[in-house]
Amino acid sequence: MATTESSQFDAVLKGLGMGCAAIALILPGQVTSRPSALAPSAVVAASLAHLPRHADFAQEQASPEARQMANWVMDTRDHRGMPFVIVDKPHVRVFVFKPAGMLDGATPALMGSAVGDDSVQGIGEREMSAILPHERTTPAGRFVSQPGTNSFGEDIVWVDYEAAVSMHRVRAKEPSERRLQRLASATPDDNRISFGCINLPVAFYDDVVKPALGSQRGVVYVLPETRPVQAVFQNFKATGAS
Repeated sequence: MATTESSQFDAVLKGLGMGCAAIALILPGQVTSRPSALAPSAVVAASLAHLPRHADFAQEQASPEARQMANWVMDTRDHRGMPFVIVDKPHVRVFVFKPAGMLDGATPALMGSAVGDDSVQGIGEREMSAILPHERTTPAGRFVSQPGTNSFGEDIVWVDYEAAVSMHRVRAKEPSERRLQRLASATPDDNRISFGCINLPVAFYDDVVKPALGSQRGVVYVLPETRPVQAVFQNFKATGAS
């Protein structure tokens, strides 16, 4: 499980060495909410007992793996009553859910150009120019997200702070990368272009992600592409699809 330590947010500057189209730095006081102690498991379980056991994808198309993960989250209350996100990396799609398991929105996304489920140790401290092509991965796993701000004053959502992986609006600053065209294409084959960050359409970020995760923590589940789901989420058990 990835966690965000409060001491990390006291650093004066940290480069977003991985995953972003431009270097993003987080400054003291710019984190919109700091981690706080979670309630004991028994208290959380009691408070969430009324929630449904399956996620509601409405009419949205989703892979069986994404549906099984969302249903497992709701069945086990693994999200601890927070908004949660399923990042279906093999299908390069993002699903944002309300705490009660109702779909808030879904979208194609841009993700790390390299196939892989792990971040290279220390990659968040490196300059982007030093990140090799095979190291540009979007890590798989369970991450407690944290809202933050980059050096340009842009709000972002940290997924894995140590690896400098975040969710943010797509930045189409380099025409040759064709990021907007990749997002709009009908196939997911060209959506692997980032250094590891999860690039989202601007409207989706503003209308869905920012209201859900821009001022509070959430849980982000990134599905693996090179390992079995059970190898990444050790307590995972598939439940019925909704």
